[in-house]
Amino acid sequence: MSGSNVLNIGIDLGTSRSVIACDNGVRTFISSIVGYPKDAISKKLLGKDVVFGEEAAKNRLALEMRRPFEKGMLKFSNLQDLSSAEFERYKGVARDLLHHLVGLVRKESPQAQVVRAVIGAPALASTQNKKTLIEITKGILDDVMITSEPFAVAYGLGILNNALIVDIGAGTVDLCRMSGVIPTEADQITLTKAGDHIDEVLLDLIKTQHAEVDVTLNMVKRVKEENATISEKGERVMALLPIKGKPTSVDVTDALHEACRSIIPDIVGGIRSLVASFDPEFQDSLKQNVVLAGGGSQIGGMARLIEAYMQEHLGYGKVSRVEEPLYAGANGGLLLCKDMPSDYWDELRKD
Repeated sequence: MSGSNVLNIGIDLGTSRSVIACDNGVRTFISSIVGYPKDAISKKLLGKDVVFGEEAAKNRLALEMRRPFEKGMLKFSNLQDLSSAEFERYKGVARDLLHHLVGLVRKESPQAQVVRAVIGAPALASTQNKKTLIEITKGILDDVMITSEPFAVAYGLGILNNALIVDIGAGTVDLCRMSGVIPTEADQITLTKAGDHIDEVLLDLIKTQHAEVDVTLNMVKRVKEENATISEKGERVMALLPIKGKPTSVDVTDALHEACRSIIPDIVGGIRSLVASFDPEFQDSLKQNVVLAGGGSQIGGMARLIEAYMQEHLGYGKVSRVEEPLYAGANGGLLLCKDMPSDYWDELRKD
């Protein structure tokens, strides 16, 4: 197939945001939210059968809101816990989201006859989880490969040896050690305390510390994304929240710090596990090159506090952050998609 007739894509279907990067130069993201009109009035108001991203969030009172990948759903959860009807519903919502996301970039390359993609999945996603993701892509993508999200980050950055990638998403935190070969299951860990966990802890803390405040999980999420920090330096964080209908300035500094810190012990525990089970002669190399990616890596002071925890539990550690946390996974998926030989895609299509 001629290169000009192939559109290569890297996709990160995140719990909070879905990101896409293409070799036609287009890349974008949307919130991983899908909304369906509740009734005839809401459908007339919106003028469409399905709404995505921020448009859905702004009109959420008129919509049945769905987050297809919440709490690792479809990508990491135990699918045995879902009823058949519930499972198919989540798959349908995910298909709608993927179709919309690919459509945003496909229109820029109308001549493309083949659309192939590499999609990131949690580090320890099961075979069934990966199969489900592939099923979602049918009729939308011609060729698809599922890869580990932190591996995609590492591949895109060219960090293929003596490094440990920590991808902090909303639904999962995925860790992957790189040693110059394709990582195995033993090289990776998936943790379920991630960005959504921070939101839930922050909501509980605000309600406990300020019982009179009327606040929702969506409001707390916005406060976190606009102010997230675990640094003790800087100004107090004041959030404008309603009390008996009146917007009131509320000090959420301590609650925000505590909530953001809540995921760090598990992350450092994961780092310690991967370091301790590695070749002793190369353990120091891993500790010296821990790389944070994903939306959670943007929390102010996160890298420094992980270093402090590593100092306490592992002797020392050096932690850095990727330059483009939002696009790192999709960029790596795109590069991997382009680098895979044509023979690989041909064999994949036969299967």
